[in-house]
Amino acid sequence: MISRLRFLPEPPPSFAPPPDWARTGGRAEDNENAVFCAGAALAALHSIVRDEHPLTKLWRQRLALASAAAIVRLQGRPEDEATLRDHLYLTRPGDDPGPAGKLLKAWRVLAEGSLLGPSSLKADWPVVLGELLSVLIDTGVREAIEVTLIAGVEGRSPIEAAASAAATSLNLRRDSRPLALWVADVALARRLSWRRPVPLLAAHLKREDFRLAAGPNGDSTPWREACARAYGRAAVAAFDLYADLARRAERLLAVAPKLRGKDADTAVLQLLSEDALTAQPGRTTSDRSSRRLFERLVEFGAVRELTGRPTFRLYGL
Repeated sequence: MISRLRFLPEPPPSFAPPPDWARTGGRAEDNENAVFCAGAALAALHSIVRDEHPLTKLWRQRLALASAAAIVRLQGRPEDEATLRDHLYLTRPGDDPGPAGKLLKAWRVLAEGSLLGPSSLKADWPVVLGELLSVLIDTGVREAIEVTLIAGVEGRSPIEAAASAAATSLNLRRDSRPLALWVADVALARRLSWRRPVPLLAAHLKREDFRLAAGPNGDSTPWREACARAYGRAAVAAFDLYADLARRAERLLAVAPKLRGKDADTAVLQLLSEDALTAQPGRTTSDRSSRRLFERLVEFGAVRELTGRPTFRLYGL
């Protein structure tokens, strides 16, 4: 009997971790040390960011989820990561996912880089982002943010560029911290020549740090230092997340040859590149066989059921 061809990706690559001393930078009291450690931690992410393995898409989506959940907490809303995931994956196309669901979409848009043009943000970014963040981005705000982003690419250090972009946004729209956090990660990515931004700052900047984003005539040093510590923590956490996902991906790819379903390889690739999946029928499989495929993967320890529910279940690494 001739075995059918399998179409499975290679295991995800491994990367050198941040040095141990960089892991303490986010807690450092010495400001110069915090900036230096943040730079080292961000440098450790560089190879992951530039890699094109399908797992990096999932990695960005998990970081987007963590960022959206942090902002929801900042706003005093009750939704956690599981609820946000439900808003995204269990809302029918065209239906309103609600304010929290839109926040997650905004950070997914950031992670995809879909609003980034060759040299600046695309022309429709104020409309798209304004809708998702429920904020008016008028002409003055748009022009000021774009000028700050361009200036950051031209000369400032990456963290200084991100801090400056966030401060500009906060001083123009004090009612929208999410907008400031979003543009900060864009500025960082631009300065580091990352093709797509990585959602980092929102999940690690402390609530009390926002008061340090002084007005136009204020001292920007404390704000820049707070952003450096936050980016240091964020980069270390992002690296650890990738390492964990890579281990899970290797387990999934190890058991994949045991799967016999005709859409099994497609499901494996989707699991490597998507935060969560529902057990839906595929091109050649029924709803029942799809559910069985995911149940087998859970039994193998290769996939997790993410909701804990008996129905409307979601699966992922």
